[in-house]
Amino acid sequence: MQVNIAESWKKILQQEFEKDYFKHLVDFVKSAYKNYTCYPKGSEIFAAFDYCSLEDLKAVIIGQDPYHGPNQANGLCFSVNDGVPHPPSLINIFKEISSDLDKEYPESGNLERWAKQGVLLLNATLTVKAHEAGSHQKKGWETFTDEVIHQISKEKKDVIFLLWGGFAKKKAKLIDKSKHHILTSGHPSPLSANRGYWFGNKHFSKTNEILKSLNKTIVEW
Repeated sequence: MQVNIAESWKKILQQEFEKDYFKHLVDFVKSAYKNYTCYPKGSEIFAAFDYCSLEDLKAVIIGQDPYHGPNQANGLCFSVNDGVPHPPSLINIFKEISSDLDKEYPESGNLERWAKQGVLLLNATLTVKAHEAGSHQKKGWETFTDEVIHQISKEKKDVIFLLWGGFAKKKAKLIDKSKHHILTSGHPSPLSANRGYWFGNKHFSKTNEILKSLNKTIVEW
């Protein structure tokens, strides 16, 4: 597994790559990819960082695990490759965007277009074994991605963190609330959304309102 991410990220994460836990994590991932089918493909493990540089960062969305079905995961949380049917959580995200911003429901579930506009689409765990949700949790990824959030909080100002669901909300403790913006709601999964915890959160228009107030370009969701 190559830790091959943009220089801006390398600068603040280099120390992590040299820690023992990360070396063990790399060994685990290499072995898992060699012996089993795992997602996303190796070249896309760090896609979230490749598409969104630290300099351009405006917002962070935190997911939990990559999708574990064939051809779905592409290294960006909640995102699927072009032509892949939209999973339930992504359907609900797009429905909320449609009503919040009065936009048409998008055809493509590939969220590269968001990442290129400065939205870091970060899963807490960056790899998974096929058909086994959560199979690569507690191997070191969470330590690494928590440090990513901590470093963003430390190095940047006025980043908007979108924390959806109980798991993501726990990451608020890593963020300096005096210099960043935190939006929370229920998770877009059907279980949460159908109980009234997701729809109507207006996180997409709220993010753009904050960006406008900072004289930054809004995100074309």
